[in-house]
Amino acid sequence: MTDYELLPILGQQPRERSDAARNRDAVLCAAQQLIDRCGVDAVTMDAVADAAGVGKGTVFRRFGNRAGLMARLLDESEAAFQASVISGPPPLGPGAPPRERLLAFGRARLVSNLTNADLLLAASGADTGRSYAAYSFTATHVRYLLGQLDVGGDVPLLATALLAPLEVPILRQQLTIEKMSVERISDGWEDLANRVVGPPAPGR
Repeated sequence: MTDYELLPILGQQPRERSDAARNRDAVLCAAQQLIDRCGVDAVTMDAVADAAGVGKGTVFRRFGNRAGLMARLLDESEAAFQASVISGPPPLGPGAPPRERLLAFGRARLVSNLTNADLLLAASGADTGRSYAAYSFTATHVRYLLGQLDVGGDVPLLATALLAPLEVPILRQQLTIEKMSVERISDGWEDLANRVVGPPAPGR
């Protein structure tokens, strides 16, 4: 049992024909391979269609535009991240004390957002609801952990304050403009989280 369900990112999809499912999988696989080899900026709808062996019209009909395709790839990564939080090994998953889970979550989210930074930016123009659903999941999880830690005050706003430094625009500014290291950013986030949570209760 979990304390909350895995949140849908793109919503429930209608049942699809087997050939449509094969085309979808082929396009997503081709797009991911192109990203792995060439980076996000080099991926075009033409290149993906050629690599997948389908018509460009098939790609457009299925994903709408390039941002929609990027959002769907991001959806796959986000689903895996959510699953690791809900049912993966501790401390990110269940089984560890809530403070340890919170700190592990921050580290994992930072790494995930940096890994997918280009993809996140490429998908930002897609009207898919991905950003809202992903944020809803992370906010729900952080609020839950803060509640487990008996944190006082406005917990929803405190959760927002903890999540904001993990967003890609802030991370990129710190890394590229302020020349901070990932280790410094991670340590700083943990310091912030510990200040929000407060010192451990006696006996914990």
